[in-house]
Amino acid sequence: MTIHIARPWVEFDLGADMRVLSWAINRPGLVHARRILWREVRNADLPRDLDVYGWLGGVLAERQALDAVCFLTSRDVTAVTQVQARVGAVTAQAVATVGLSNAERVGTRFPRDPSAWGTINVAVRLSTGLTDTGLLEAVSIATQARTAAVMDIGLELPTGRATGTGTDCIAVAAPEGADAYAGLHTETGHALGKAVYDAVLQGARDWMTSPGAAGPGLRLSGNL
Repeated sequence: MTIHIARPWVEFDLGADMRVLSWAINRPGLVHARRILWREVRNADLPRDLDVYGWLGGVLAERQALDAVCFLTSRDVTAVTQVQARVGAVTAQAVATVGLSNAERVGTRFPRDPSAWGTINVAVRLSTGLTDTGLLEAVSIATQARTAAVMDIGLELPTGRATGTGTDCIAVAAPEGADAYAGLHTETGHALGKAVYDAVLQGARDWMTSPGAAGPGLRLSGNL
């Protein structure tokens, strides 16, 4: 896979124009795109009264990248993880940045200082062509893999074991095709799940061993 890291940016070149399904801040929903970007931000970049969409549009325009699907992350983008998995005829390439400073247990909320928020951003490129239905299922498998990796890292909150963060985002890219299924019994779901799980787990391990990662009220019960 083709990843370019030039802080504060990461660019994931998909190699061709693909259909991308996400809830990313720039070009969310189902779109056609050739690349997926990460923009690292700090508190100074995002003052309370900032129009984030306008600001991001401006920096993307300067980069000539308004066409890209784009995430925002507070994680040092040089900590990006990359995993490729192949099962049968299907290859899945996952790229992730992982921060857990605003980790949550699904179905609960744990109050914390917004200035400390982190996030998990995952992009996946699939080699197999999918229909709209197949892409929807692929996003569900990627989400399941993200959650499994976070749970396996064993970050305990006062509300229970973390399952993700409050600001996670996932983008799945695939060629246009006729395959309507990407579940766990398929080669697509198998490859996708493995790539995302391994990329997020590696990123979570890296974050958990970084200085001051697990702040007040958090503890680690899993195995790094």
